[in-house]
Amino acid sequence: MPESSETTVVLPAHLHARPAGQVVVTAAKFTSTIEIVYGAKTANAKGVLALLSLGATAGETVTIRATGPDAPAAAEAIATTLRTTE
Repeated sequence: MPESSETTVVLPAHLHARPAGQVVVTAAKFTSTIEIVYGAKTANAKGVLALLSLGATAGETVTIRATGPDAPAAAEAIATTLRTTE
């Protein structure tokens, strides 16, 4: 069974085009399936339009879920990208 990892992040800025693009670039480095959950919506972290459709805003909490061989590293890398992107 593949490994999985989950972490939460409070967004320092809205999840608009630039940070969404940076998340996609980071996610592309991993083979795991990576999802970002905001409220009742879930988006694949490897798709800019999916991330933008979440409508996540500054100060809100998102959950990052990764499943696969490099899940812990993937989840942490995406969390770091979200925390440091404005």
